[in-house]
Amino acid sequence: MQEPLAYRMRPRVFNEIVGQQHLVGEGKIIARMLAAKRLYSMILYGPPGVGKTSIANAIANSIEYAFRKLNAAINTKKDLQIIVDEAHFSGKVILLLDEIHRLDKIKQDFLLPHLESGKIILIGSTTQNPYFAIQPAMRSRMQIFEVLPLSEKEIKQAIKVALKDKERGLGNFNVKLTKKALQCLTQTSNGDLRSALNGLEIATLSTFPNLKGEIVINLEVMKESIQRKVFAYEKDADMHYDLISALQKSIRGSDVDASLHYAARLMEAGDLSILMRRLLVIAYEDIGLANPNAVERAVLGVQTAEKLGLPEARISLSNVIIDLSLSPKSNSAYLAIDQALLDVRKGKGGRIPDHIRDTHYQGSKKLGCRLSYQYPHDYQNAWVNQEYLPETLQKTEYYRAKQTGKYEQALALRHQQLKKWKKC
Repeated sequence: MQEPLAYRMRPRVFNEIVGQQHLVGEGKIIARMLAAKRLYSMILYGPPGVGKTSIANAIANSIEYAFRKLNAAINTKKDLQIIVDEAHFSGKVILLLDEIHRLDKIKQDFLLPHLESGKIILIGSTTQNPYFAIQPAMRSRMQIFEVLPLSEKEIKQAIKVALKDKERGLGNFNVKLTKKALQCLTQTSNGDLRSALNGLEIATLSTFPNLKGEIVINLEVMKESIQRKVFAYEKDADMHYDLISALQKSIRGSDVDASLHYAARLMEAGDLSILMRRLLVIAYEDIGLANPNAVERAVLGVQTAEKLGLPEARISLSNVIIDLSLSPKSNSAYLAIDQALLDVRKGKGGRIPDHIRDTHYQGSKKLGCRLSYQYPHDYQNAWVNQEYLPETLQKTEYYRAKQTGKYEQALALRHQQLKKWKKC
């Protein structure tokens, strides 16, 4: 049985690698390692189909060491022992360990001394952020390189090579790929070359030649041949946190289009509850006192989405996202409470002044509580000059008003007026 096109088109030598020029381009880190014949253990992490295994294979074919492949989720410690024994016998072995994030602590500890000695050059591949999944002792013995999604230009280049290659590719099929079909394939793959090549092969093998012997793949054929690319991810994967971070930073930066894009990716992944919870956080943290009405509308919009569910929830949430993105921003309340918490955690509590302590118990007057308390409503402007902070924290200021919204501008004026009265 013939292997899939994506497997057949894997790079055989280093210069056949598609993309990842920040690692394998001339003068870049992996290229320099190979040129100097000083290869170190490394972790290649990034999404599926972007070339992690391809880089490992090309490295193995460029250097004269034994090359072995294992999978951390399937292979046992005994399998690792066989590789270690081979390395001690032959001098050095390159081990490609797929899904290295699934390597349990016992296996990680077993490999540590062999990585230290350099007998095994370990190339781990993973879709997970190794800073979360791999223990520090192992990370410290390996270089960590991020493998990025391919650009549409790079995927288009790889597709054209596969269509011309008569030995490994589709060069013997006389395929005619229309411009719109090619564009659809490169865009839908979302940087995943494996997905693009699989879609191309399905379209080719499922289409009958015309009278000229040409296999014409148009837009409709391509749409039927490729799987819809969904932004799904494991909930504990770093992509999950990246999307949430990108959403909040886009709203904070007032980029409404980017905000809608990342929200759509979360919706498409079925993570509606996470999206709604994050929008409430953003409303209070980033918009806050600059536009309290927008904050209230965000709460109402999220409550509506909870009742509706998808797909209708997208409508109320879109209103919320646009409103928050284009609102003036203020984090003054967030910064104020964090500064107050920091003082408390540092032990800067101090004794509560007697005149504002609780008086709802027998004997409070004997303790001096409330004897000097002045009731603000008995005074003009419902304000009287008296201390409320503990003596050790008097003159401390936590709240610093921003000037980005009319409401907080009014609060700032009131704040300044109170300060002036206190100085009089």
